[in-house]
Amino acid sequence: MKNFKQIILFPLAIGLLFLVSVANTAAADIPKSSLPVLTTSAGQSADVETLNVICEEAGVKYDYCDVPTMDLIKAGVGLAGKESGPGFHVELNTDLAAFPKGTPYKTIIFAIGASLKGMGASGLTVNAEVKRLSEIIEYCKQNKIFIIAMHAAGTSGRGAPGSDNEKMIDAVAPFADYIIIAADSNKDGRFDSIAKDKGIPITQVEYALEIVDILKQVFEQTM
Repeated sequence: MKNFKQIILFPLAIGLLFLVSVANTAAADIPKSSLPVLTTSAGQSADVETLNVICEEAGVKYDYCDVPTMDLIKAGVGLAGKESGPGFHVELNTDLAAFPKGTPYKTIIFAIGASLKGMGASGLTVNAEVKRLSEIIEYCKQNKIFIIAMHAAGTSGRGAPGSDNEKMIDAVAPFADYIIIAADSNKDGRFDSIAKDKGIPITQVEYALEIVDILKQVFEQTM
């Protein structure tokens, strides 16, 4: 992760020098949620690593698992002590003094982006990944876990209708409680349409680094 952070944060910092915020949601309209938070992938792309770096820069302590099972999510903070293995990655960063092991997660953030290589490494097909996501979202809805959908991969993380990337968007974005997107991810206005149709708050940014401040505002009540 250290080398990845150096690679990603340098261009983000350069972008910040020329930053002109175009967030289309006023600060007062950014929804609030609570810690503890679990970050995960919707599609097994490397975009979840970007999400984790953003959380670290925002000071948002998180647990991470790329393919959490329902039992692990139910186990709460610490993910029942599960360790990384082939096709399965875990990071446990939650502040245990504030949220002891077993504390139920209040928020799950999905980094949307499909990778056939990533899914294959985890033993997943596209359909299996969509099914897995649907089950997690259903659990979140039943247990009042706040869902944030993030798409910051830009046009490279999009595709034609029915493509793998679009299937991951379909599986998560319409069911989110909040959507955060990069402008390049939304050139066709698709996320705007989803947000309008479902009544979901949405924030659009020019640079991924802007999401740092957004997450600070989302979790400010419990940080």
